[in-house]
Amino acid sequence: MANHLFVLEQYYCSADAGAVAPLIATVGCRLVATIRLPTDDVVIALVEGPDAEAVAAAAAVSAWRVDRLIPAWWIHPPQANPTISDVPRQVKEA
Repeated sequence: MANHLFVLEQYYCSADAGAVAPLIATVGCRLVATIRLPTDDVVIALVEGPDAEAVAAAAAVSAWRVDRLIPAWWIHPPQANPTISDVPRQVKEA
């Protein structure tokens, strides 16, 4: 079964929020990336899984609080070894 991409958001985070690196590596789910937005006190996790229920269950098993879980899709999938030249010009200039 093909996995789908989901975004998990956690609000009002401590400084070490999202530090649980192996986070969601259970129930057929895989953590793709975790990003912390300190200005907004938010941690965003990108997780691949068969469905939202499986992702929510994996987060619960990992003791990771989920304030919002929504489906997502890739616009530009991550590369294994990105370089600064891979970043679109308008992003570099910002």
